[in-house]
Amino acid sequence: MTTAAGPTTAHLPGSLMAAEIAEQPAVFDRILLESPSSVSSLAAQIRRAAPRFVIIAARGTSDHAALYFKYLVEIGLGLPCGLASPSTTTAYGATPNLKDVLWVAVSQSGGSPDLLHSTRAAAKAGALTLAVTNAPNSPLAQAAQLHLDIRAGTERAVAATKTYTATLLSLWLLFDAWRGGKGSDALGLSELAEGLVTSEDVGAVAARFRFVDKIVVTGRGYAYPTAREAALKLMETSYLAAHAFSGADLLHGPLAMVDEDRPVVAVVPHGVAGAAMAPVLERLGERGADLTVVGDPAMAGSNPLIALPKAPEELSPLLEIIPLQRLAHAMAVARHYDPDAPRGLSKMTQTT
Repeated sequence: MTTAAGPTTAHLPGSLMAAEIAEQPAVFDRILLESPSSVSSLAAQIRRAAPRFVIIAARGTSDHAALYFKYLVEIGLGLPCGLASPSTTTAYGATPNLKDVLWVAVSQSGGSPDLLHSTRAAAKAGALTLAVTNAPNSPLAQAAQLHLDIRAGTERAVAATKTYTATLLSLWLLFDAWRGGKGSDALGLSELAEGLVTSEDVGAVAARFRFVDKIVVTGRGYAYPTAREAALKLMETSYLAAHAFSGADLLHGPLAMVDEDRPVVAVVPHGVAGAAMAPVLERLGERGADLTVVGDPAMAGSNPLIALPKAPEELSPLLEIIPLQRLAHAMAVARHYDPDAPRGLSKMTQTT
């Protein structure tokens, strides 16, 4: 079919998600160029408030970004940090004492009613509130005392990709400025990401997993949020029964369900988190698991590998997730699904 403006083509399944995965290196560059001054100002305000505790509220993909920030805060700042249960205020009407607390609400859209309600309640309870969104004019951004814009640009595919990594980078920059850094460790990140966007490792793994209906994803430390986000992407695009576990938790019971018929993807980056996975990989080998390693080639042994470049461990989650996003996309397309529009889902989920 043609029009006066030229030929038109039907939507290719997964074309939006693929384009947004490929856009991530450019998003990293934009954030690193545009965000440092505003992030520095936010960090100064937080330091003046001197919070003794951090609480993070989020849902879905944003919850995995929140878990990443929890690791940063506890490891790098030495502050206790917890993940909020918004229903304690929205459903149960609880009124906790949040004096000396930094409340961080993470939402790409900034429109989730439960996060909006709980953030307002947190401010009334004495917390300093910060919204982290991709929508500066959203209700959540307006309701919080502080706002961090993740600058991802419009994301059209239902499955979040570039907004997830943009949230990670924005939260890392805030954390780094809070501890007095200048964000220098993130320089060169976009070049590393570009290599992962174009690498050929993913295709062979996607072909092996095309017909599986259940899968386990595991990682430890900073890589645990990656495992959870990867499992979510596989569930929402390929409709798999994907289970995510900390490597430590996997050994505490779920290991019993692993055998040669249940593939396992282990996120094993360079650094402490990767080294902590060594006994997990050993036990998985004993179980005869169909194991694929995403990470340090030295840890893969004879198992299929999606190699990751070496990067500061704090920033590795921004790279780890890219090939796993691509894996979810490739598997969905191979199964004749459209990962741009998963069944039953919409771009913004309303929870109360």
